[in-house]
Amino acid sequence: MLDTVFPKIHKEGYKFIIIFVFITLILYFINGFLGFIGLVLSVWCYYFFRDPERISINDDNFLTSPADGLVLQVTETNGPKELGLEEKKFKKISIFMNVFDCHVNRSPCEGIVEEILYKPGKFINASFDKASEDNERNYYSIKNNSGENIIVVQIAGLIARRIVVEASKDTKLDQGSRIGMIRFGSRADIYFENYEPLVKVNQKTIAGETLIAKK
Repeated sequence: MLDTVFPKIHKEGYKFIIIFVFITLILYFINGFLGFIGLVLSVWCYYFFRDPERISINDDNFLTSPADGLVLQVTETNGPKELGLEEKKFKKISIFMNVFDCHVNRSPCEGIVEEILYKPGKFINASFDKASEDNERNYYSIKNNSGENIIVVQIAGLIARRIVVEASKDTKLDQGSRIGMIRFGSRADIYFENYEPLVKVNQKTIAGETLIAKK
């Protein structure tokens, strides 16, 4: 019960929570109503940076969601040109994280991080399709136990200004392992080949737990 009311906080959140609380105190001394608004925003900030434990299926026949959020797109497309995969066809699932979703991203499979590539970019609304190509983003190429590459892309959104990376090249990941987070509204794309999607557009997902594809 306490874990639900007072969830574990991601280390990135502490400085922001302190800033929000400090501003709330200043607002309170200026005006009680402004102080109340500050309190509400401080509570929101606390929950934005929540980092709950998740239980994955730990099955190589499935991919789990890399993010909490709403499925925007399930399609077939070329791979990311940034990784030299533009000539290969992949299935792609895009998940939008709004400012009320948990923003900790997780590995969809067990495997080894083969490559991490950061690309600077714009900060347009992450719910738009062009955000996958125009926005600030970070690519993870994860080789699963079958030798296939699963690509996860963290994409910054309209408000987000920093992508946090928690994995590194050659890191061994379990299914559901934390790989990073994006601050304040964003999107995650996942590219894969030899799996069939299990989710539909407008479906809600939970990082590390929702099964999004199956062999």
